Amino acid sequence: MPTGGARNRSGPAPDPLSGRSDRRGFKLTALPNEGYNDEPPAFPLPGVTKRESVVWTALWTTPQACAWSTQSWRWLSVADLVRLQVRGEAHDAPVNIATVVRQLRADLGLTPAGLKENGWAIATVEVGPTPAESAAPARVSSRSKLTVVKAASGGA
Repeated sequence: MPTGGARNRSGPAPDPLSGRSDRRGFKLTALPNEGYNDEPPAFPLPGVTKRESVVWTALWTTPQACAWSTQSWRWLSVADLVRLQVRGEAHDAPVNIATVVRQLRADLGLTPAGLKENGWAIATVEVGPTPAESAAPARVSSRSKLTVVKAASGGA
């Protein structure tokens, strides 16, 4: 019988650093920090507007787009996000569009929770110390500046 609850987010999220995750083979997929560098696919919905084209192109520069590029079944969800996000920019847009946009962003891994749910992590760039930092002297503890003072005899 499968473990966990009846819903996809029930129970604690898997921790990629735990021993249990190691035994189950759960690993985060590292997405490149620099993002997706190829051309985005054609917008899959009919009647694309200029603003939708701009938002579509911008989304395809994110690190998450590297994963989407191999999962063509997600492209319609990305297009739905674009269309709803643009519709939500109008001053007369219904409030519920913001809720749907937030949910789609999470489903597509564009939020920290969404990254975790998809098993993705954005790679970090390791930066070493600057030449000035490596030449700086080691920091001295403030405790070394304290001196012990003997209390005067006779009590306090």
